[in-house]
Amino acid sequence: MPQLTNLIGNYLRNGTCLILTGYLSFAGCGQKSGSGGGTATESPRTTIQNKGSDTMVNVAIAWAEAYQKVDSSVGVEVSGGGSGTGIVALMKGMIDLANASRNIKPEEAEQVKKTTGKEPKEFIMGYDAIAVYVHKGNPMEIITLEQLEQVFAEGGSISRWSQLGVTIPGVNDDTIVRFSRQSSSGTYEFFREHVLSNKDFRLGSLDMNGSKEVVEMVGNTRTAIGYSGMGYATQAVKMLKIAAKAGKTAYGPSVENTLNESYPIARSLQVYTIGEPTGALKKYIDWILSDAGQKILEEEGYVPLPMDARTK
Repeated sequence: MPQLTNLIGNYLRNGTCLILTGYLSFAGCGQKSGSGGGTATESPRTTIQNKGSDTMVNVAIAWAEAYQKVDSSVGVEVSGGGSGTGIVALMKGMIDLANASRNIKPEEAEQVKKTTGKEPKEFIMGYDAIAVYVHKGNPMEIITLEQLEQVFAEGGSISRWSQLGVTIPGVNDDTIVRFSRQSSSGTYEFFREHVLSNKDFRLGSLDMNGSKEVVEMVGNTRTAIGYSGMGYATQAVKMLKIAAKAGKTAYGPSVENTLNESYPIARSLQVYTIGEPTGALKKYIDWILSDAGQKILEEEGYVPLPMDARTK
């Protein structure tokens, strides 16, 4: 508890509220002033409601925290829940900004227009590689997309590490433990489409609520495999190199391999607004797309936009 107390204290001293719910939310606190018996007044503030992708929640929090120093009159409240959750909130007109690690679907865009009278506007904020994680003690280095499909997809034929030619040191039962994401996750949908050829996930996968949880569970389970954004890597896990087909060159998730499209399961990260953003919301998006915002994105383990795609 002392660490939590110190963390909260640090944010309060910086004029920032740290809200502990299912996820971290950063929002600016209205500063009260006054002395003696005078009535305290709260400074006027603009609050941007930002919700969605768990893949993006770390960088969204980092952006929100850093923006306090850019414009202290704007607070950004961040929560996760998955890309689908953020898009549903946008469809209902409940938020200003939906984070998504997948593209909005035509029927979702139509619902946004039906509810709000405006088309959703898309902004690509950067890129991410979906890494395939195994325990650090797993000797495997390379896996193919076909092998991944056979591990994760309904009807798949691979259920033991020995079938992949792998022996896990100190393990008697080499049954593969599969960690996945919940169905509202954009990462789940992207993996299903691009790795499983739109097949259903096989029964028995352990579905985690967040990207961080997938990596933590893989790091604690010697026979595990899971997928998550590359920005969530820890010393307890290993990211496998992936080959599009057997015999083809395998590539690891990296900035270079994502931008040159050699890594086979990389994707864009985007935010959606209701109509063309204006005022504080537009300034915030422009800042994220600038060198300052893209530097934070890269520091958090994601792939920044090329220089010619940034705002000046």
